[in-house]
Amino acid sequence: MTCCFLPLLVVNIAQAEQVIVYSARIEQLIKPMFDAFTSETGIQVKFTTDKEGALLARLKAEGKKTPADVLITADVGNLWEAARAGVLKSVSSPILEANIPTYLRDPQGQWFGLSVRARTIVYNTQKVKPSDLSSYEDLADPKWKGRLCLRTSKKVYNQSLVAMMIAEHGEAETEKIVRGWVANLATDPLPDDTRALEFVAAGRCDVTLVNTYYYGRLIESNPTLPLAVFWPNQNNSGVHVNISGAGITQFSKNERSAIKLLEFLSSEEAQNLFADVNMEYPVNPQVKPSPVVSAWGAFKQNPMNIVKAGELQTTAVKLMDRAGYR
Repeated sequence: MTCCFLPLLVVNIAQAEQVIVYSARIEQLIKPMFDAFTSETGIQVKFTTDKEGALLARLKAEGKKTPADVLITADVGNLWEAARAGVLKSVSSPILEANIPTYLRDPQGQWFGLSVRARTIVYNTQKVKPSDLSSYEDLADPKWKGRLCLRTSKKVYNQSLVAMMIAEHGEAETEKIVRGWVANLATDPLPDDTRALEFVAAGRCDVTLVNTYYYGRLIESNPTLPLAVFWPNQNNSGVHVNISGAGITQFSKNERSAIKLLEFLSSEEAQNLFADVNMEYPVNPQVKPSPVVSAWGAFKQNPMNIVKAGELQTTAVKLMDRAGYR
């Protein structure tokens, strides 16, 4: 009779060795890493992709019945909101803590950065010299009047940047800077980073703020564009960075395997695979960026814990609205 139970036991073990992921990152950016993880560990990864807001709403609605073990999304603001909503749990992993710098993970262990994205200055090389540039704050100087393009404030990327500035400078000083940006705009805020870069390349403005991977994609498709990266704030706070990251869901049924997945994604073996597909930077300091990304030059990152971008996001949104930044 013992033999009769063996198939059932095998099926149960197989079912346990899987991780279910809700991802706001599209399939082409995550499937290669999941395939590599399965190849190394034998643990299957099943995933669903959707927008950040939809995934968070789904986790809230599913509650204890959720099948999801992991939430992957971009921008710390989204991860912070998920943690605040109670859909992520605190976990402890010596491997994650060794692979990921303290300022790129939640102090409570509810989320961990897996790749780094830098939000920096890009300028028109025919109209601006690198010596003209210095900092985010300097873009509020009247010398840039009619020369600045910005993405709309509705996107979380700029909200996170302003939130980190509030943490550094205080609310009053940051509002003064943002009002200066608005006064210097060459056109109404644009719908996305790519459009802002296109405006700079066309000479409709001279400088903008973008995530570097947008620059990388555009230059890859048209390497003759008169655009270059400038790393601001190198004499003080450093470049504003954000993350793509992940957390273990509060009601994960496969927590052990889910942690293994995050540990794998933070490892030297997987980091380039995770970062390179979107022209991002590895979060693991032992891993070098791809040659394409490295060609943009080395820079100092702002070492302030990016949890502040989440904690001060609402304050940043209200400030930007008061300053007329739409």
